This record gives sequence, structure tokens and C-alpha cells, in this order.
Amino acid sequence: MNTNKKKAWLYLLPAALFLVCFLVYPLLDVFVYSVEEGYNFASQTYFGTGFYNFSYVLHDPYFLQAVKNTFILVVITVPLSTGLALLISVGLSSIRPLRDLFQTIYFLPYVTNTLAVGLVFMILFQKTEYTDGLVNLMLGWFGAGPVDFIDGPYWAKMFVLCFYTIWIVMPFKILVLTSALASVNQDYYKAARVDGTPKLRIFTKITLPMISPMIFYLVITGFIGAFKAYSDAVALFGTDLNAAGMNTIVGYVYDMLYGDSGGYPSYASAAAVLLFAIVLTITCINLLVSRKKVEY
Repeated sequence: MNTNKKKAWLYLLPAALFLVCFLVYPLLDVFVYSVEEGYNFASQTYFGTGFYNFSYVLHDPYFLQAVKNTFILVVITVPLSTGLALLISVGLSSIRPLRDLFQTIYFLPYVTNTLAVGLVFMILFQKTEYTDGLVNLMLGWFGAGPVDFIDGPYWAKMFVLCFYTIWIVMPFKILVLTSALASVNQDYYKAARVDGTPKLRIFTKITLPMISPMIFYLVITGFIGAFKAYSDAVALFGTDLNAAGMNTIVGYVYDMLYGDSGGYPSYASAAAVLLFAIVLTITCINLLVSRKKVEY
């Protein structure tokens, strides 16, 4: 091994040690916990190994509800937030006056505290004995009855959660896509205009292929982020998400560790492993699709 390679490994050593200590070791530890049956956190003992923890979690109605909520959140928010961000980014890229101001305005929700935004959404959507909320007031203009979006029916609570999640994640996607659009070589557009190519065809045949790596990146990170959603639900419905019927997989893991039903690290680890398997599967599918759809 020559001197340059030794220096390279020396530079990588701190990062490698950090990853091993705070990523690889905890991951292996979770896998070990997930197969230890009857693990007692106080005495650090267990009575056997196997897959009972996975069976328990997969038959737990709270976990099944959390999986349902998470998948609905993923399926709705990732495509919608990415599509809306793309439309807004295209609009911002096509205007010159006050472009920087609009970009700053659209980015503000991303730097605002999550719980603060959740409190604002509660004020807007929650129906109380004193007020029906601003959203219900607007619905009343169209003859629609008041709906309790926070403590009411499941569909109403899921609507608010999806709306809130899209509001939170879209600014970052707008920033990334706006930068990607700015990096596209303008010579392609000039050549297309000379040939009289319609704007829609320019968008589908030039713009989308050129920024497809960034779109793919946002889709992948969007899926991972949506599967890890927890603080969004807490900001809207409080910490007792099981009672509200709005728990997520990460919320279920937290409850098994520290919640009212907590003290079961083996069940929490089994749920975490299942979440890891789901995210890994979805990511691999996206990677396979990207080979045909993404142009680098």
C-alpha cells in the first residue's frame, strides 16, 4: 500500500469509527434485541431466542394501524409534494421580478419549528366549544358543515396530517428543484425554440430528463422521510397517538420503549427491523426503476 492510500485511509478513519459506533453497532444491537424473547430491561435477561417478537408485533392491532397510517401518508404526500414542488419551481424559474423574494417565502416553512407549525394547523382546523376554526368558517361559505379535523373522523385527521406533511417537506424540494432547473444548459432550450418545439414538449423531452436525477433523489428521500414520520403526528394530535388512531411505525417503536405501554425493547426492536425491511425494499424498487427512467 503506497503512501497516498495510507493517507486516504487515515483521513477516512474518524468517519469510519463514527459510523461503526453510532450506526453499525446500534443496528446489530437492534437485530439482537428483536430475536430475544421475554427480554427484561432491568435484569438484562431473556428466556429464549426466536421470532415470537415479530409475530406479536405483526398481530398487534396498534402496529397494523400504524402501518396503515404510514403507508397512506407515504402514498399521498410523496407524489403530491414532489409534483407541486416541481410546478412551483418551474414557475419560479420562468419569472425574473421578485424571484428571490418568492424563493425566500416558499422556504420559510422549512426553517420554522415543526411544533410551532403544528400549533398553527391545530388553530386552523380544530373545532372547539368556542370556535369552529378558520377552515370550518371557510367551508361554511360553501354550505358545508363544520368538521372536527383534529378529534373527529379518521379521514379528516388523515387529511390534516397529509396536508401538514406536504406543507413541511415541500420547501426543501422547491429549493432543490429550483437549483436543478437553473443548472440546465440553456443551449438545449435555444435549439428547441429555433425548431419551433411546443413548450410542453420542451418540458417533457428536455427539462424532465435533465433534472430527473434530482427528482429521483427527492422521491427516495421523500419515501424514507415519510416512513420515519412521527413528530408531524405528535404536533397535531399529541403524544397519545394510539388513542387518536393516528400513530405511525416510528411512533409505535417509541411507545414500546417509553410510552404508556413501554418497557418492551424486544417488541420495539422487532418493529424497527420490520420498518427497516420495508424502507429497504421500497428503496431497492426505486433504484431498479431509476435505471430505466433516470438519465445521468
